Parts: sequence; C-alpha cells; structure tokens
Amino acid sequence: MVEKLLSLFHREWNGLHEAAFLLGIFAILSQVLALVRDRLLAHSFGASQTLDIYYAAFRIPDFVFAGIASFMSALVLIPMLSKRAEESDARAQKFLNDIFTVFFTVLVLVCAGVFIVAPELTHMLFPRFEGAAYTELVTMTRLLLISTILFGLSNLLGSVTQMLHKFFAFAFAPLLYNLGIILGAVFFYPAFGAVGLAWGVVLGAFLHFFVQFFVSSKNGFTLSMSFNPSFLDVWEVIRVSLPRTIGLSANQLALFALVVFAAGMEHGSVTVFNFALNLQSVPLAVIGVSYATAAFPALSKHFAGDDMEKFLAQILSAARHIVFWSLPVLVLFIVLRAQVVRTILGSGSFDWTATKLTAACLAIFTVSIVAQSITLLFMRGFYATGNSGIPLVVNVLSSLVIVVGGYGLMVGYANSVFFQDFVAALLRVEGISGAGVLMLPLAYSIGMLLNAVLLIYLFRRRFGRFLSPVKDTLMHGSFSALIAGLVAYEFLEVLGLYLNLNTFWGIFLQGLGAGIAGILTWWLILELMGNEEIKEVRVALHRKFWKAGVVMPDKEEI
Repeated sequence: MVEKLLSLFHREWNGLHEAAFLLGIFAILSQVLALVRDRLLAHSFGASQTLDIYYAAFRIPDFVFAGIASFMSALVLIPMLSKRAEESDARAQKFLNDIFTVFFTVLVLVCAGVFIVAPELTHMLFPRFEGAAYTELVTMTRLLLISTILFGLSNLLGSVTQMLHKFFAFAFAPLLYNLGIILGAVFFYPAFGAVGLAWGVVLGAFLHFFVQFFVSSKNGFTLSMSFNPSFLDVWEVIRVSLPRTIGLSANQLALFALVVFAAGMEHGSVTVFNFALNLQSVPLAVIGVSYATAAFPALSKHFAGDDMEKFLAQILSAARHIVFWSLPVLVLFIVLRAQVVRTILGSGSFDWTATKLTAACLAIFTVSIVAQSITLLFMRGFYATGNSGIPLVVNVLSSLVIVVGGYGLMVGYANSVFFQDFVAALLRVEGISGAGVLMLPLAYSIGMLLNAVLLIYLFRRRFGRFLSPVKDTLMHGSFSALIAGLVAYEFLEVLGLYLNLNTFWGIFLQGLGAGIAGILTWWLILELMGNEEIKEVRVALHRKFWKAGVVMPDKEEI
C-alpha cells in the first residue's frame, strides 16, 4: 500500500484532462477536509469574536506572502526552470539555489520586522479588538508568519514538482494543510486556547512544504544556500514577478480592506464573510484552479516553442471545460445555498442569524464563480507569454473597484431603507441584524466580473477571435443550468413537505435530492442538445471505467 502511494508521488501526469481530473479529485478531497475544518470551527465557536480574531490574524501574514513569497511562484519559475533544465539539471539546481538564497533571506527578514511591529499594526488595522482579544490577535498574527515562510518554500519547490509533471504531490499537499488545521482545532485548542488554532495552521503549512520537499529531493532537486548567486537570474525573476506580485498584493489588499470593513461591523461579521468565501472557493478550486494549473505547463511549452496553434487550442479547451462545469455549480449553489450552509456549518454555536447571513453571502460570491475561474486561466495564458503587465493593470483596477465599491455599497446600504428592504427581500434576510456585511461579497463579485471581462477582451485583441466555440458552450450551459436550477428549486419545495427540516439529515437529504434532480436534468438537456462537452465527458468516463479503445477529444500533451 505504501509502495503504491509512493509510486503515485513519482508518476508523471502528462495529459491536460488527466492532470486536471487528478487535481480536481484532490481538490474535492481537500475541500471536503476544508469543510470539515469549517464545520468544526463553526460548531465550536459560532460567528463569534474568537473566529473573528482567528480570520483577522491571517491578513497581515497573507499580505507579506503576496508581497515577498509570491516571487517564488510556480507561475513565474516554471518557464525559467524548464529553460534551464533543458541545458542541464545542474543549471536548474543552481538557479533554484540562487532564488532560494535571495528571496528566502528577504522573506525571513521581512517576517522578523513584521513580528516586531505586529502590536502596532494590529491595533491600527483592528482597533475594535481590545484587552485579551487584542493580545490573542497579536500572538496569532506572529505565529502565522511562520506559515508564510513555510508556504514560500513550498511554492519554490512546488515549481519543481509541477515542472516535472509530479502533479500528485502538488495535489496532495493541500490535504495535509487542512488536516493540520483540524488537528489544531481538536488537540491544540484545548491545550493552548485560541492560539492553538494558529499552531494548527503552522503544522499544516509544514506538512504542505514537506510533501514538495520530499518529491523534489527524490528527483535530485534540493535547496541550499548559494554564496555566489547569479544576480542576472535573480533580476530576471524580479522583472517577471514584480507585476504579478503587485497585482497579487492588490488582491490581498482588497480582501484586507473588506475584512477591516467587516471588523467594524457587528461581532461575527468577519467570520460570516470568511466562511462564505471559503465555501465559494470549493468549486473554484475543483474547477478553475484544476484546469488552469493543469494547462499552464503546456501553455508555457507551446508558446516557448512558437506553436501558437497548440497554445490557443489549449486555452480554448480549458476555457470550454471551465465554463461547462462552472455554470451548473453557479446556479445550484444559489438555489441550494441554505441547504449547503445548514448542512456544513449549521450546528452547535453557529446560530440561525449566522446561517442566513452566510447563505446570502455565499449566493453573492457564487455569482462571480465562472468569472473567477476564467480569470485564473487567462492570467496564466498571459504569464505563459511572458506578459505580466496586463494582469497587473487589470488586477489593480479590479482590486480598486472592490475596495471603493465595498465602502460605497456599505455607506449606500446604511443610508437607504429602500436598498435595505430590496436586499432583504431578494436574499431572504428580513429582520436579520448585521446584513450590511452582504455588501462586501457584492463588491468582490463586481470586481471579479470586471477582471474576467477585461482579461478576455485584451487576450482576444492580441490573439484574435479563437474563442468563438466557447459561445456554444456558454449558451448550452446557461440554458441547461437555469432549467436544472428550476427543477432543483421545485424538488426543494416537494421534499420539504415530507422531510423534517429541523434535523441535519432532513436538510441534507433535501439538498441532496434537489441537487441530484438538478444535475440529472442538466445532463439530460445537454444530451438532447447534442452538446460537445457532454459527449467528451461521456467518452472519457467510458474510456476510464469500461476500458474502451477510444480517444478522448482535445487530449493534449503537457
């Protein structure tokens, strides 16, 4: 059993759909653990100040990660590592050591500086936390800086595992990260209090790093200090990474601002916002991240080889399948939002007010799920061409829209009774206090929709109208998903007459039954329409499980 598991770590995954399905399966497993994590936290603490502190403590370390550790990102390093690996493994190893030496040193120094000034920073950003809450926030922020360093190292070695097509290690690491957080909640919290939650994050980050270290070292790539780094190589990384780092930092600043806004609202608002953000990240990780990650090495290879036909075909294939899978998820998540939140989070200390607000936030986040997934793909498309300037400008602009829009929507909501009544009726949060938090995911979704539209427009301006086939996918997918949503809604009503909706199993079975009915309806309509993507899925399943001798369309070499 152990040998089989180890063989998976060392196996190469060389097809777009094979790699995407592997990443998708492990993304599902990772997100299941993430949902177990969130349920455990919701059950134990509810939408409370403790979890507000926990989520607020991530903001400064995450910003440091975006500003420094992102220079060691796989998106930037894979093309450079691949180029040097073609010369020799020794050249690639020297490049790896040089990047490690410079950026790891900078990262440690910055984290040390932030560690020292953490009390002043946290007081300035989160003035509502006082006394013991403020002390916990400072301590947890300092501890999470350790995870920032570990994730930076994991990023660097993850570039190696992806370059070598060892996608199993890349996919397996997030499972261990979530496992570490769960262990922290179960074992460290009783021993150390709320600070134990932060120790769980550190444990998870270490396990995430260790998997990448194990696989890369087994393939001859290790990390060691370089006493004579090539500053030409370092400058190349800085030159290519800087626009992406600024863009990523802008996104983190946008989330930072939204959390600061939430911290100024009623207790529990930060928790509600983060739980909804985590829930919407499930389909994003399973679909958008999986396809974008699987496609990137091939995109870099095809563009470097001046094979534009394969480059554009890879973008088109990934875009079609992202839209195909994301549309039904978008509709069903909106229809089943209450069942999703009540099943996953609705227990223990997580009360009815928190449940309704989280469900409403989830619906608003989900509106932009297709846009967020497409954005991940086209950003990688630009990075593969060496153009990081366009994603930078678009990210900064959309982040600015998120921050300004979030503040403007908050003020407008607070001062308009009509707007409050409209939102309450639309999202079924009548009589619920703290509904102003809904303006934050609304601002985020608006920014993400703008991001996707601009990236697609600018990509088409450079490469032409090769995306036309996506229109058919969009039309078929939208129609079938809307019908599936209507069917799922009707099943909710019918099943609600026969199930006890005051119990976990009643809510779970209601959501499951309605979801299955919606998915079957979606599949049937696409079959009747002769949809190309559903044919490809059917052929792939037939080939995988019945071992038929057929070739799956759009199979590409990575």
